[in-house]
Amino acid sequence: MPSIKGINMTVGQEQQAGMKEKQVLEDLETHLTRRDTEALFQEQPQTGNQYLEDTLLRSYLKTHLPPKVLEEVHQDLERFGNRLLTKIQRLSWECELNPPVFRQFDAWGRRVDRIHTCSAWRRMKEISAEEGLIAEAYEKRYSNWSRLYQAVKLYLFSSSSGGFSCPLAMTDGAAKVIESLGNPGSLKNAFDRLTSRDPEKFWTSGQWMTERRGGSDVANGTETVARKQPDGTYRLYGFKWFTSAADSDMALTLARIADAEGQCTQGSRGLSLFFLRVRDEDGKLNNIQVQRLKDKLGTRQMATAELWLQGARAELISAEGRGVAAISNMLNITRIHNVIGAVASMRRMISLSRDYACKRVAFGKLLKDHPLHMQTLARMEASAVAVEAMESFGGQGYMEDTGLPVILRDALVLSIWEGTTNILSLDVLRSLAKSQGQVMAVFLSTVQKKLELASGTEQLSPAVQRAREAIGSLQQFMAATGSERALTMELAARDFSYSLARIYTGTLLMEHAARPDASSTDVWAALRWCNQELCPVAVESGRGSYGAGAALQDSALVFGNSRL
Repeated sequence: MPSIKGINMTVGQEQQAGMKEKQVLEDLETHLTRRDTEALFQEQPQTGNQYLEDTLLRSYLKTHLPPKVLEEVHQDLERFGNRLLTKIQRLSWECELNPPVFRQFDAWGRRVDRIHTCSAWRRMKEISAEEGLIAEAYEKRYSNWSRLYQAVKLYLFSSSSGGFSCPLAMTDGAAKVIESLGNPGSLKNAFDRLTSRDPEKFWTSGQWMTERRGGSDVANGTETVARKQPDGTYRLYGFKWFTSAADSDMALTLARIADAEGQCTQGSRGLSLFFLRVRDEDGKLNNIQVQRLKDKLGTRQMATAELWLQGARAELISAEGRGVAAISNMLNITRIHNVIGAVASMRRMISLSRDYACKRVAFGKLLKDHPLHMQTLARMEASAVAVEAMESFGGQGYMEDTGLPVILRDALVLSIWEGTTNILSLDVLRSLAKSQGQVMAVFLSTVQKKLELASGTEQLSPAVQRAREAIGSLQQFMAATGSERALTMELAARDFSYSLARIYTGTLLMEHAARPDASSTDVWAALRWCNQELCPVAVESGRGSYGAGAALQDSALVFGNSRL
């Protein structure tokens, strides 16, 4: 009789055993098939210590910092880079997974208006104090180099901050405003807290400017009214439509002071700057009601709210009618933070894309061995980096749990946050007009000096030549449009600003590449940058893009036969 493993069986039993054996083999095959199809055999991209891996940053600091300062800064930045890698990046992801929650009423119907943030977000605030991310700039341990040192730490922190870079920008801006006012006694406590390294004392600040009638048009859009009280303080009444970091401890805000008849001066001359605490020592809101939290595309980790000011107690800190001038220091600082955040996002995406290119195999070889792929990575700039980098990961770049879409969403706010590209471009024109051309003279002089330095490096001669041609084209454009109508310069504002930015960026890259110990990569970066059109405003002017006829054609192209 047949047997299996020494066991005697009947024919029926033999058939039954055969069927079981066949089923086991089929189940095993199915399991293996499922495992093969369910698993994604691709390695996750990883980054190491972002300070140590940033060759350009380290060479820049070596070039510009005094040796003693560099030694101390290097040690701290290496330590900070390790802390980011091992501790802070995990907190960043927790902030993304646990966005703030608004609770308007308690269980008994009483209005409480509480914004609940996750423990990781609160820990980011403590870390910001511990690392002196604001304090460093105001302690001035390294004299004029302290701001640079602070900027580097913010740059490294930004892409691992879980969105906490935004409140830090406004906190830095508020501290700068108070410092520019001479640190008046009434604001000393606020300044000390904004610049503290003690997590128990550290404050963050909001910047409440945007109202329902618009964001960038502050002069005509601000409706908040300030009414003076017998004790010299003010009560604020109005609606703030977009208040970032609504969980901050204090805020600077613009309002119009009402006279005895309740009338307010309109326009920018009617705006004054006020300081207010958001909550009292018991955590109760300062006569403020939270309307709702904003449902945003990105920066979801941070609480952005609509607020009703219903008699919020505040202190006037600028001269009456000089609010815009007083808060300008805050805007300048937050714009610097905006740039730092943009560069940090680009760096993060490129670092991940670079590591992935060393792991992902496609068509028989690693991505890094495909010249077209490397050309794509080398060409990336601006917010387009986030999009191109996502594409470099293929389908994985589109998956939420990879963390890549978060970087894209958060990066997109940067071109909106500081007033949009068009608003910033018009600010450039206003600056030129206000200085009666002196700003432009300083710009050209600075660029020429950097080019003179770079002209001594033969490898940079093509870039130097292109930059000089671009400057010549820029000057010709300005001479030709000096007497043109305002419409011409308004239409040219965006291209004009990009021209200034591209030319200046090119000269900075050449200056860095002209160092005695510069690498071939430094030179190639300068050459690649200068291969693009450096003065687009001159090109478009030659094409007739800024005339009245062009404006009409643009409108016709946009609206067509629409009744609008």
